[in-house]
Amino acid sequence: QASDWLKDNEPVILLSHNGENRAYPIQILIWHEIANDEIGGMPVVITYCPLCNSAIVFERTVAGQVPTFGTTGKLHYSDLVMYDSTTESWWQQLTGEAIIGDRVGMKLTMLPSQVISFGDFKTRFPDGKVLSQETGMSRRYGVNPYTGYDTSESPFLYAGPQTPGALKPFERIVIVQQANAVTVYPYIVLTQQRVVNDVVGNQPVVIFWKAGTASALDGVYVNRGRDIGATGVFDARVDSKRLTFEARGENFLDHETQSTWDITGQAVEGPLRGKQLASIVHGDYFWFAWAAFRPDSKIYAPRSQ
Repeated sequence: QASDWLKDNEPVILLSHNGENRAYPIQILIWHEIANDEIGGMPVVITYCPLCNSAIVFERTVAGQVPTFGTTGKLHYSDLVMYDSTTESWWQQLTGEAIIGDRVGMKLTMLPSQVISFGDFKTRFPDGKVLSQETGMSRRYGVNPYTGYDTSESPFLYAGPQTPGALKPFERIVIVQQANAVTVYPYIVLTQQRVVNDVVGNQPVVIFWKAGTASALDGVYVNRGRDIGATGVFDARVDSKRLTFEARGENFLDHETQSTWDITGQAVEGPLRGKQLASIVHGDYFWFAWAAFRPDSKIYAPRSQ
């Protein structure tokens, strides 16, 4: 039904829990930034900060209470600052940490999610649910109010440390954090390699990249944004066995079993067909936004370099 107003190349936030699979279109969240929901019996808050290009999902239960979250209208390092309805504490979206109020020092639990194209979502989850445009508010859904932002010279309303020179401020990155280890994977590498097999901390990971997802922050209309692709970050182990992957057509092939996997981490052909790689919490951001909080992050470079 959502195909009536949502194009296949439009980005959506994929969230799966307890057998439920939902898509939250960026064309809606670009206007509202926060959606409070419940999926598979778990209260969640889905967040998107256009200025940082950061889509993050959190558990909504805090100290035994289930608040709703809203936007304060304030920014810190250009990033969304949220508030909770029970204590009115302020929360930093990129870190999930309370920075003002009774909850200072507490952190929300981030949940594995993924930004993919609507086309890939409906192929993988034909019975999945999609956040409706019927929000009760009048907005120009499908129109990008930040036209050309991701090719800007400098971040809007940013007041913070100078962005480290390793990457340009608006470089798109994937960050993977395990314990105290953080690795940044630039899109300029991912679009060339399409697959990265790596270890972060002690965690074997695989990062997929696939073309076909529009930038929500490029053209006047979200569905006309340039193709920036989509990523997925997964535990590279299946049944305790480490797999290594390579790109194969639009999908991905593991060397050990010759099974074929899609961008959501499901085996679609081969001996492991039907198996699902465990999704790992990660972030797809602009470099300036992440670097403001973790300028010490390791930046991945291909081993050949």
